[in-house]
Amino acid sequence: MTAIANFLRSFLLLEMLRGMALTGRYLFARKITIQYPEEKTPMSVRFRGLHALRRYPNGEERCIACKLCEAVCPAQAITIESAEREDGTRRTTRYDIDLTKCIFCGFCEESCPVDSIVETHIHEYHGEQRGDLYFTKEMLLAVGDRYERDIAAAREADAPYR
Repeated sequence: MTAIANFLRSFLLLEMLRGMALTGRYLFARKITIQYPEEKTPMSVRFRGLHALRRYPNGEERCIACKLCEAVCPAQAITIESAEREDGTRRTTRYDIDLTKCIFCGFCEESCPVDSIVETHIHEYHGEQRGDLYFTKEMLLAVGDRYERDIAAAREADAPYR
């Protein structure tokens, strides 16, 4: 008896008819598509986007060249070179991030003792060639300078969770 029932189910293609019924049910339902450039979805305060290097309020760069972010990066996307200044402090002479290698894990941000390297909420950037996504120290500082107010607000909103 079950063999005959199985044969009839396979012969009548009941699985396909159930799938078509499901498709038909959603075919005329109200759509929930978001028109992206005009409409934006809410973004988490912990979103990790484009990197930026921050400065202190007096204009001095925060990075002390401890190289923890370079050491903790699982993709080895960060390259740092440092030198000692006249006053005895150590600062970076080169700070490069290859965003084609970066996996946006946030380890660099978490390991930084002075909140120098941060990942911003900027996700609308692109590169047409590989070199366009290779960010140097000057480029990262420019991003940090431009979006410092947004970065500070995001860090403040995220503070209770740290």
